[in-house]
Amino acid sequence: MLAFGTLTAWQATGRARAADQVVSHSQPLSQNAAEIYRSLADADATAASAFLLAGDAPQAVRDRYRTDLDTAARLLTEAAARTGSSSDAQQWVATLNRQLPQYAGLVETAGADNRQGLPLGGAYLRYASKQMQESMLPAAERLAAVEAARLDGDYADAGAFPWAALVLGVLALAALVLCQVLLLRRTNRVFNPGLLGATAAVLAAVLWLATGSLSARSDLTDSREHGAVPLRTLNQARIEALQSHTAENLDLVARGASDTYTTRWAALTGALAGPPAADGGSRTGGTLALARTGAPGGADAALARAQDFFTAWDGHHRAAARSNEQGDYDAALRTTVGTSDDSAESVFTALDQQLARAATAEQTAFTRSAKGTDGVLDAVAAGAAVLAVLAAVGVIRGLGRRLAEYR
Repeated sequence: MLAFGTLTAWQATGRARAADQVVSHSQPLSQNAAEIYRSLADADATAASAFLLAGDAPQAVRDRYRTDLDTAARLLTEAAARTGSSSDAQQWVATLNRQLPQYAGLVETAGADNRQGLPLGGAYLRYASKQMQESMLPAAERLAAVEAARLDGDYADAGAFPWAALVLGVLALAALVLCQVLLLRRTNRVFNPGLLGATAAVLAAVLWLATGSLSARSDLTDSREHGAVPLRTLNQARIEALQSHTAENLDLVARGASDTYTTRWAALTGALAGPPAADGGSRTGGTLALARTGAPGGADAALARAQDFFTAWDGHHRAAARSNEQGDYDAALRTTVGTSDDSAESVFTALDQQLARAATAEQTAFTRSAKGTDGVLDAVAAGAAVLAVLAAVGVIRGLGRRLAEYR
């Protein structure tokens, strides 16, 4: 009885700690790592927009760029404080901390040259974006992968079913039944109150263990399937949208000197919303569609609107590309980063806002499902321990009474 209670308490407590890690540590760190990636990608896109607008760049654009860098720096500091010095995550945090000020310096130089009308500004900006795309974002992606793997591990630990404790509980029940059958044969007493109470206590503990574990596992599965997993896919969609926006802007910065950014736009938007339709209509598929799988109601509605905004954005991009091919660079510039509500920049901002709303809804769904799971498992551990002690007392009293008859 005591071995069953000890094993049950140990397994349930371990799973409770893993469930608490999911809610309070690994999921926030995983989401922060994704937010670092998103902030860096958004800073790159916003820097290109501000460069194209030069002195006409609205204050909101400059503020957004600074906010992105501040957010990335703050989250990197938090990640450094909450990860072990020997973990893989520290390597990527250190890389990003070292390169972030270098990138900011290159962007500032590009902006200063651009305001003076020096063509060298475009080269500086492309170099800064190359550093971001080829070094910083891959480091951020690896950081996100490390934290996502940690989250998956905590989910696996928290959701594991305590088979060993359950088997030992069933064996304890079998031993109690066998003991009572033997006593019935030797003493002709049908009921032994102590052993009967012990049997009831162990049966209650086994049922409590199975019910509590299944309930916690169900909540964790729900938080994963309707919170953590859709949120991970949604983060990928947000990043693909931002990188598409960066490629679109840098294509104008390059003024047609290279088709690299056009190719990148095609690849990224194809991954985000599916390949272009043959009839020029709306695209289907891609990460945007995948993000709706398992998404809660609020997130699904926001993602549906995001799909509509992407269609409008794609149309603006095609119109700007036609203007640029015809030599009307100014028209392409106005269509892409103009300050009007009908520009590609404004439509992209609306798209990004819908994706942010969907992310908030999915984070809420995760918290609602996963929060409190550790408390359920802690209750299982405490309840099983108490019932096991009561069962042990019942065994001692039940057998003690029979042994006393032979003294």
